[in-house]
Amino acid sequence: QVQLVESGGGLVQAGGSLRLSCAASGRSFSTYAVGWFRQAPGKEREFVIRITGTGTGITINYANSVKGRFTISRDNAKNTVYLQMNSLKPEDTAVYYCAAAGTPYGTSRPVDYTYWGQGTQVTVSS
Repeated sequence: QVQLVESGGGLVQAGGSLRLSCAASGRSFSTYAVGWFRQAPGKEREFVIRITGTGTGITINYANSVKGRFTISRDNAKNTVYLQMNSLKPEDTAVYYCAAAGTPYGTSRPVDYTYWGQGTQVTVSS
């Protein structure tokens, strides 16, 4: 079992930055694919970014909407994954969730992720 807790959300002005953290407890998730998803009011939960592999084999996949603005990283010593969000836009406003697949293999589909955090609100003002 892996328990995930997100933190770092808040209110930011358009063009600003936030860094979200996803801290894991229980089993280490260093070998698991980890993704970030978001859900805005009235919308489906959508894929944002994911990280797979370790060391020099790390691969990052982005939704087109966040390419060039968001990046993901992991600190295995801290059992934590980060989402760095730059150049934030009002349309980035959502509850952000981290999720671990339970395997090294990641997808963009929420159904493929086993472990989920409780979410953290990100609000970007105009």
